[in-house]
Amino acid sequence: MSKWRNALALLPWLCGAAAAQVPAYPTRPVTIIVTAAPGGVTDAVARALGQGMTKDWGQPVVIENRGGAAHILGAEAVARAEPDGYTLMVAEAGTLTINPVIYPKGKLPYDTDTAFAPISGLVRINQALLADKKLPANNAAELIALAKQKPGQLTFGTAGIGSAPHMNIELFENMAGVKFTPVHYRGATPALNDVRAGTINLMSVSVSLALPAYQAGEIKILGIGSAKRLPQVPDIPTVAESGLPGYQAVTWFGLFGPAAMPHDLVLKLNAEVQRVFSDPAFQKRFLEPQMFEAMPGSPQEFATFIKAEQAKWAKVIREGHISLQ
Repeated sequence: MSKWRNALALLPWLCGAAAAQVPAYPTRPVTIIVTAAPGGVTDAVARALGQGMTKDWGQPVVIENRGGAAHILGAEAVARAEPDGYTLMVAEAGTLTINPVIYPKGKLPYDTDTAFAPISGLVRINQALLADKKLPANNAAELIALAKQKPGQLTFGTAGIGSAPHMNIELFENMAGVKFTPVHYRGATPALNDVRAGTINLMSVSVSLALPAYQAGEIKILGIGSAKRLPQVPDIPTVAESGLPGYQAVTWFGLFGPAAMPHDLVLKLNAEVQRVFSDPAFQKRFLEPQMFEAMPGSPQEFATFIKAEQAKWAKVIREGHISLQ
């Protein structure tokens, strides 16, 4: 009995020691590195998340923009950071799915597959397939027919090689068996301006960015790359239903940390993301006006999703002979 009494007497000490081994988090400001310049969607998503975290934690969340070099500068900073949860990253899909495929092996300053801990998806944005208002096509089927009559003659704008506007049109080409000619810009807005002016024929861009020009009668929207019609614009068909079955064009954004982050910390951060995004006030204030779709899930689900996206885009890049040259 004395042995059992001694063991029981030790239990509070043992429990306290175990708890002491798991440090409280966060006890100081957390930095979220954004792999893009201020003012874009990546930045807006990070700031909205950071505000929610600050409210819940009572600790400041600092947003640090490190744009440039196709998201590589910011990603490198996070890959090299201490895995203590105080340096995180909000990045657009291409950082994890396009860059490791389009850049020659060994050219990135980190190994994308091993440098980051996926924490959670954040939002996905459906892309609109839009056209110069004078283009003689009003839906995906008519665009495909026109492109087959004029192979390589129709032009489309991108926000740079490997950007979402670039890759979503490349996916369309791959699935439809047609060929357009890319015109690369330094951002989506100047490309959209040239579609409005009729300088180029086509573009894939977020629905929220395309709608003002569409509603002003300056462009056509041939379809939306969502799985089903959006409730905000129910009169606009999906690309899939208007001529290219199975086609989806989305851009997504996620939260990551350095690879060696403790699993318990990843789970804590994941739970915080889900708490922020499930708040009805957050949904009404941030998600709904911009037609963003929340996509939080478990870290494992997010990691599996990223792998599938890498495989999809690797096929498109390989078959489209896309390179940085």
